[in-house]
Amino acid sequence: MKERWLPVGVLAGVLFGINVLARLVGRFAFGDDTELQDRLSLGMFATIGLVLATLAFIRGQRRPLPDWGGEMALAVLIAMVLTIFVGPFISGTQPFASGAGAFFSQIWLYAGFTAGGVLLGYLLLTALGQDHRSRSLKRFAEAKQAKPRRVVRR
Repeated sequence: MKERWLPVGVLAGVLFGINVLARLVGRFAFGDDTELQDRLSLGMFATIGLVLATLAFIRGQRRPLPDWGGEMALAVLIAMVLTIFVGPFISGTQPFASGAGAFFSQIWLYAGFTAGGVLLGYLLLTALGQDHRSRSLKRFAEAKQAKPRRVVRR
């Protein structure tokens, strides 16, 4: 059971850690400059997307998509809930302090960048022919060609 939940917890922790780091840098380095904090938030979302793209590329080589896709989706969901409800307290505000529009835009940005990152990593992996399925088919084709042809007599 530990092997099943440890990767989910570690990934959720890493994604939330990226958010915490971005919020602390925004709070102490940029203060009340909302334009720079918005850029920092966009950079945070892009970093999260790149982390997930890299992870999808690596995991997709070793295991089929259904094996790691659910784990990654659960980790992203946990990290998103922590980012939305706990993250604002780190930067000195509250989750709904900026209004419902900002709250829901943060949800959409997080979902978009994470889905885009995973999709980018997996599509790149598939395009290069290095995904689990392509490798399995390649091994199967090589094994079929390695056997000598059977001669049929009439």
